[in-house]
Amino acid sequence: MDESSNHPIVKQIGFIAGPLAFILITTLVGPDFISATAGKVLAVAVWMIIWWIAEAAPVPVTALLPLILFPFLGIMKMSEAAAPYANPIIFLFMGGFMIALALEKHRLHERIALNLVRITGTSGNGIILGFTIATGFISMWISNTATAMMMLPIAVSVINLLRRSTEETQTLGERNFGIALMLVIAYAANIGGIATIIGTPPNVVFVGLLDQFAHEKISFGKWMLVGLPLSIVVMGLGYFMLTRFIFPNKLHQISGADALIKNRLVDLGPMRKEEKLVLTVFTSTSLLWIFQQPLNILLGSELLNDTNIGMAGGSLMFLVPASLKQFKFLLVWKDTEKLSWGILILFGGGLCLAQGLSSAGIIQAVGSYIAQQSQSVNWLLFGLIAASIFITELMSNVALVQIFIPVVFGIATNLGIEPILLGMPVAFGASMAFMFPVATPPNAIVFSSGHMKVKDMMRAGLMMNIIALLLIYAGAKFLIPLIL
Repeated sequence: MDESSNHPIVKQIGFIAGPLAFILITTLVGPDFISATAGKVLAVAVWMIIWWIAEAAPVPVTALLPLILFPFLGIMKMSEAAAPYANPIIFLFMGGFMIALALEKHRLHERIALNLVRITGTSGNGIILGFTIATGFISMWISNTATAMMMLPIAVSVINLLRRSTEETQTLGERNFGIALMLVIAYAANIGGIATIIGTPPNVVFVGLLDQFAHEKISFGKWMLVGLPLSIVVMGLGYFMLTRFIFPNKLHQISGADALIKNRLVDLGPMRKEEKLVLTVFTSTSLLWIFQQPLNILLGSELLNDTNIGMAGGSLMFLVPASLKQFKFLLVWKDTEKLSWGILILFGGGLCLAQGLSSAGIIQAVGSYIAQQSQSVNWLLFGLIAASIFITELMSNVALVQIFIPVVFGIATNLGIEPILLGMPVAFGASMAFMFPVATPPNAIVFSSGHMKVKDMMRAGLMMNIIALLLIYAGAKFLIPLIL
């Protein structure tokens, strides 16, 4: 959900309701509830959930509450409460952020996107396919929001090529082309993120929680073996449904589209030294992430892991000189003003809260109850994925994963199922919000273009949600067990 979408009255009510709920629960729930600290942990959790849903305070500030309250309430020592905020997975994401900053600063991501769009042709569907591939690929590595922001003006320029004189109305095909082009940018930005661990925050939260609860690690390469084919199939089927059934355009040639893309590439100029250096670091880091396990076997030791590779790649952006004479580097520290520090704090807060819920026995109790009510594991899995997809239409996908995944792990433990088999599909589902402009920032960005109505997004989004639900369920049944 877009962080600025809630009405001020909702925020005001949530601002008061959070601490009030905390006081009520700590007052009413005694030490005989599950465990001695369970009531206190539950009170902190409810306060955080209310503030996250209502967006009553900045989301990262809410994530600092466990660091303040857990030691104060005697739930954890300060050193124990602070440890999750320095989890290795947070530094992996920080390294990914730094690499993304360099791609954006030197506009390498734009060059890659434009060249991908050129390949697929200038028919209506060809252009939509090009934008789908380019947006999906870029969002594997940089923020989904930044990807959508970059692709939007390029897409609007293409749509403007179809604009006729004001006396003439748009044909249905031209209108459908505009809607479909906008929607594939939002959808591909959301879907592309599931392909890599660093592609979207819910992935990082899930990996961190899996390590914390089940002491299982997923390498970058193994994640891609599941996430990449799933994202390709969801995007591919989504593109097919949009262009053939939901918003068919039947435009065989869009005059001027090829020239427009070429002109944008001309504006970028020939590939500069800085871009080549960024591309070298980016490619090297990606290859090390993907092939770290064979390299570790070759080296005879576990020297490489996702975090030290990510931090090495990110640090190199500050250490590789773009010009030795002027002592200029690819990134300077001032560039990190654009880095999403709040997301890193949010991860730490979610991990700390989950640790508190687990140590107090709350997650195990909830998991046991749901497991006892479940008649069929298959229907339970289907229901959990559906809940993840449709709830994330209304709240932050990161907050949803932080609240929901620990409960899912509790259910899995009580059913004797590997936590990854239930948890990973739920994490994927949290990135599949397609129905409403407020569901994700990419949705809001393309809706702001004015090329569609809410009913257009809802009509296509409901179909996309169903496609995502069925494909993630299929992936959970066949692909995840096969690979992981």
